Amino acid sequence: MNWAVQLITAFIGSLGFAILFHVRKEFLFVASLGGLFSWGIYLAGIRFGFSIFLSCFLASAFSSFYAEMLARIKKAPAIMFFIPVVIPLVPGSNLYYTMLGIGIKDMAMARHNAILTLEYALAIALGLSAMWAVLTIIRNVRGKQSDNNEAL
Repeated sequence: MNWAVQLITAFIGSLGFAILFHVRKEFLFVASLGGLFSWGIYLAGIRFGFSIFLSCFLASAFSSFYAEMLARIKKAPAIMFFIPVVIPLVPGSNLYYTMLGIGIKDMAMARHNAILTLEYALAIALGLSAMWAVLTIIRNVRGKQSDNNEAL
């Protein structure tokens, strides 16, 4: 499928979820733009020959970073940005085909898509966790530096 169509669709999908989760109007564009960026990172990873797992991991880590930075800049909760940004990475079609395979008793199709669904889900979870851990360490180091400066 055409990259431009996929990126526009990611933006629109993110916008829909931003509206669904009551993101404030002034934040709708930047939250949706994050979904476009995260899907773009995923597509670039696939294009450069990265595995589905690594591409999704990198896009997920970016999603977490983007949401956290927007939260700081806009002085709003990070979750307000995080949900719309990560939505394009959610493996809806694989989950659908897993259930379809079970429904029509095609266990090979169900197994294949279930493995892909788990791979996406694990990559999303690990990408988010890794970035949150890095950001927490940075905050703690900065906090200790400012405490040391105050003690002087």
